Amino acid sequence: MNRQTLVLSLASAALLCGCHSSTVKISGRFVGSDAKQIYLEETSPLKQALVDSTQLAADGSYSFQLKGVPETPVLYNLVYNGERIPLLIAGGDRLTVGSVGSVVRNYVVEGSHESELLRQFYQSFVAGAQRLDNIAAEFGQADLTEEKRKELTREYTDEYYRIRREQLRFIIENKATVAAVYALYQRLPGDTYLFNGDSDVVYFRTVAEALEQVYPESPYLQSLLGEIARMDARISLSSQISEATYPDLELSDIYGKKIRLSSLAGKVVLLDFWSAELGSSNALNADLKETYAKYADAPVGFEVYQVAIDTSKPAWITAVQEQQLPWISVSDLRGRASTALGLYNVQRLPANFLIDKEGTIVAKDIYGKSLEAKLDELTR
Repeated sequence: MNRQTLVLSLASAALLCGCHSSTVKISGRFVGSDAKQIYLEETSPLKQALVDSTQLAADGSYSFQLKGVPETPVLYNLVYNGERIPLLIAGGDRLTVGSVGSVVRNYVVEGSHESELLRQFYQSFVAGAQRLDNIAAEFGQADLTEEKRKELTREYTDEYYRIRREQLRFIIENKATVAAVYALYQRLPGDTYLFNGDSDVVYFRTVAEALEQVYPESPYLQSLLGEIARMDARISLSSQISEATYPDLELSDIYGKKIRLSSLAGKVVLLDFWSAELGSSNALNADLKETYAKYADAPVGFEVYQVAIDTSKPAWITAVQEQQLPWISVSDLRGRASTALGLYNVQRLPANFLIDKEGTIVAKDIYGKSLEAKLDELTR
């Protein structure tokens, strides 16, 4: 599981709050590990700063005391045996946090409503992410059959969207809490953000509006409003794009290298949307490979920028390698939540757009002989 850090300036929380601070006490007991040290971190945008540490007593008990904590909840991590327990702490809280056995899976927290909400979300999210990791690991089996590969792909996709639904449900049901802000920023294996596309601005706005009623001075609110402003600006910009240009994309290839669609300016480009997980594009890719080879030496260069609308990185990479796709293959691994689909208003797969060397979209959903006829005209 990747370490989760909100892009929020907690260091300035006391200044932004403008209210009195008070003492926080955290105590509890951890049993089931040989680790004897426990740490307390306060998060910031770029790092997690250690604020205190202590030895566990012989019975596993411990205690911390913090001073100068504002009334609006701020994010801390309790670190034990290499695992982090996220806590949302407000001035005056008296928390009891402990675990028997596996820390993240089994910990309990009392004395903080926001921290208890965070536990409910976090433990479920971690369990789901672990299931995705386990499914992904099975793709590496040497004797994996095609039938089993498709089964694993379905399992991975179903689990991914189950987690997304649960995450969204938690955010909507607890929109007036800082725990909902935390949930907005969580990501799955492969660094796939669930709610950072421009089309998801409605979730950020819902939480911001509710949070403003409860914690109007919270630094989390200011961060959300800034994120909403950036999303609105991008949406406004994309809506102003003329018919003679195209929305730019910057997505990662199978090696993690980011490639811009606009870097192909001066060439004729086929922007192609497909899905390895659907398993229905093999024949189209085979035909496209023949077309691609035919125009390899054309006077005006021809390139394919193919966007995979998938959530499983192993399934996507396997399809690209097994089909020996020679063109640019990219994906943001957000599946149907991909921002690219919204920018090009793609309603179903497969879909494509043909862009001439001047950057004008000249055809949509063009295949086979029709595509070659158009390429004859554009690449000479």
